[in-house]
Amino acid sequence: MTPQATNELLVWDLKFDEKGKLTAPVAEDFLDRVIDAGVEDLFMFSHGWGTPENTASELYDDMFPRILEAATRTPGIGKMGFVGIYWPSLSFPPTPATPPPAADATQAGSGAVVDLNAGTTALSGGKIAASLQPGFADPVQQQTVMEIGRLIDEGKKAVGSNESEAEKEERLRQIHQQLKSLVPPAPNGEFEDSGETALLLTDDPKRDYQAAAEIFGSAPPGSATQGIGDWFNSAINGAKDVMRVLSYTTMKARAGHIGRSGLGPLLEALHGRSSSAREPSVRVHLIGHSFGARLVSFALSGISAPEKSPVASLLLLQGAFSHWSFAHEQDNPFGSAGALHGFADRVHGPLVATFSIHDWAVGVWYPKASFLAGEDAQAQAAGRWGGMGADGYQAVNPLEDREMLADGKTNYGFTPRTFYRVNAARVINDVEGQSFSGAHSDIRKNPVAALAADAAAAHARSSRPN
Repeated sequence: MTPQATNELLVWDLKFDEKGKLTAPVAEDFLDRVIDAGVEDLFMFSHGWGTPENTASELYDDMFPRILEAATRTPGIGKMGFVGIYWPSLSFPPTPATPPPAADATQAGSGAVVDLNAGTTALSGGKIAASLQPGFADPVQQQTVMEIGRLIDEGKKAVGSNESEAEKEERLRQIHQQLKSLVPPAPNGEFEDSGETALLLTDDPKRDYQAAAEIFGSAPPGSATQGIGDWFNSAINGAKDVMRVLSYTTMKARAGHIGRSGLGPLLEALHGRSSSAREPSVRVHLIGHSFGARLVSFALSGISAPEKSPVASLLLLQGAFSHWSFAHEQDNPFGSAGALHGFADRVHGPLVATFSIHDWAVGVWYPKASFLAGEDAQAQAAGRWGGMGADGYQAVNPLEDREMLADGKTNYGFTPRTFYRVNAARVINDVEGQSFSGAHSDIRKNPVAALAADAAAAHARSSRPN
């Protein structure tokens, strides 16, 4: 395989299937090309959140030249190469959500909206299913997704009919049984990222689908507990919200698996190949957006030992996974270390995560998917089910806070083996036309590229990994 080369920009594409298998190119060819090109600093970027291949390609085409330009001005970075990671992430159709109030609305007394609505009721079951189906490779699962959509739409037609309670409950049972068959197995030890399973595997869909509708705004507040309105209508609307939760859960599990079983071993192989071929070895800078942040993070767990890791920096852009993933046991509401706590040492430089109050996808809707698992007030107050893009790393050490520099300069003062929470609200803040996700994907900006370059330079200016 020959990389794309434009104005000294070397770019390789890596394509993984949902099982974590590298489908293109051949791994040996990729490793040989990187070594033969003399790359010293390799930036590897993973897309996330429901991103089709063409959109991911547009992201990389936009960001790689920005990173190249920023890194060229940053001392300590050698010859650069870039890798765009492609993986099958599920795409949930856009919904006309009620935007949350502006950050300063409470102080300004502007009559902020309190009852948020994800807008899921505007979608048909068939439209949701058609959007999710391409993300599944298994024909049986594809058929199941479409069957769920059909059952939901048939249920909507039955709302207000003279069907008996038993018939309506049977409709809901069929939807739930089909949906449960698609729930991925929970990875061992990843308690902090498995809150949604309480809803997806519930034994009482009649109760909990109504509760889901209330949480996501598809039913009036209190309807699930007070019997307000038609329970079946609320439950069918809730089934659409549960399909959204299924997409979250599947994407998180898939991203983690691809990172651990696909990207991680490839990184270790790259380090072994480059270390034996020449000195210095290739430094890798992992960048992930949304669920792609989870993918590159879990790649660390696929590297067998710190000395076999080429990873020189980790940058998580509005990560859509638990902010407790790297946590130590102390101060962790789960009572044990996060799933990645023991793998942070695979990063020889800084571990950086951005967050923004304008990211509604992670800050507002993401934790709602775990509402059944976080019923106690203490757990909610501790941010048990919060995402990385909402407030960054939690319960890690050493930890420092930074604010994203809007002028695109690279002087963050990063040091190796330190966690950094970067408040990006001044930069990742464009919510125009994004009533559901807000600024979640507002990352195609020079200050973001400058942040990636500075994170890379922190280790480049220090000793290289063995």
